[in-house]
Amino acid sequence: MSRLHRSRIADFQEVLGEPTVALAKLRDLCFSGIPFDGGLRCLCWKILLNYLPLEKALWSSLLKKQRDLYSQFLKEMIIQPGIAKANLGVSREDVTLEDHPLNPNPDSRWNTYFKDNEVLLQIDKDVRRLYPDMAFFQRPTDYPCLLILDPQNEFETLRKRVEQTTLKSQTVARNRSGVTNVSSPLKTTPNSLSEYEVLPNGCEAHWEVVERILFIYAKLNPGIAYVQGMNEIVGPLYYTFATDPNSEWKEHAEADTFFCFTNLMAEIRDNFIKSLDDSQCGITYKMEKVYSTLKEKDVELYLKLQEQNIKPQFFAFRWLTLLLSQEFLLPDVIRIWDSLFADEKRFDFLLLVCCAMLTLIRDQLLEGDFTLNMRLLQDYPISDVHLILKKAKELQDSK
Repeated sequence: MSRLHRSRIADFQEVLGEPTVALAKLRDLCFSGIPFDGGLRCLCWKILLNYLPLEKALWSSLLKKQRDLYSQFLKEMIIQPGIAKANLGVSREDVTLEDHPLNPNPDSRWNTYFKDNEVLLQIDKDVRRLYPDMAFFQRPTDYPCLLILDPQNEFETLRKRVEQTTLKSQTVARNRSGVTNVSSPLKTTPNSLSEYEVLPNGCEAHWEVVERILFIYAKLNPGIAYVQGMNEIVGPLYYTFATDPNSEWKEHAEADTFFCFTNLMAEIRDNFIKSLDDSQCGITYKMEKVYSTLKEKDVELYLKLQEQNIKPQFFAFRWLTLLLSQEFLLPDVIRIWDSLFADEKRFDFLLLVCCAMLTLIRDQLLEGDFTLNMRLLQDYPISDVHLILKKAKELQDSK
């Protein structure tokens, strides 16, 4: 470990060691990248995403309260409906129309259950292919959810719901991509799902934990529920927390990820709501802001893209909606997120990162035709995220 690296770790430990964390100092440190050592990144992200308060004395009670609350969500939204489903078919003389699965009432408990199945199938399809170039999400977690996997429990788990349903997932796809392909050339999907087969009873893979987080989020937020792409937002959060070197934090990665994801989605959920696309908080406005920023910083490149009719929707939709999570390898995405989460106006900085990505390939774009430039923008050629972040910071400072 270099002297500089040790010095940076000491700087983080000093700020985090105070009874009240100095947020401005922490932001400054995190912006330049957070060391993985000692679980520093996990802790900093929880503070920057407003999960942990700045007063350290409050951490213990808050964490217990939130983790207990998440356990309650599991009981109410997975275990209790699962028990009801498992009991279906048991001979009962007192079954009412309200209890019956064929009840036509759209507000009936069973109609809700079947609608939930549709959402679950889409989530299942998406999380099974999360970061297929990494083995992590297919590996078993060291901390399977005992509430769900207790062999004494006889209820229908999410795993069983997916296995037993005959709904076609294609009929329930809710894709926010419009004319843009949300999949990335960087990610390749295997021809067979054999490597994603579920693990034996008593074990669960990391992707199954992510599935549960997204299902609970969809249940608690019916206005938006689940939209394709949310899996790409929760993935890096969960990976970071589930690889925490501190086992006491790692054990609660699922609950902590859920609340951090919920807080992050509160800031970016408008990107996923189609009816808000053309509003000032919608994704169209943000895409146009990328071009207006580019016009301000590099008018020659802006005019070239306009001349070729290359609209920001063709590439910036994915960049902005998924916080660049599909443009780079996961460790690089995490490094970008260090700076995004640390910046006080984090999503203004994201616009500058997108602008930096354009200016760094300006020579190729100025020389290329429409086809070549579209290929460059949809399969971004620069992998050095430090260079991109440095350029984005220069653009920020030149305002």
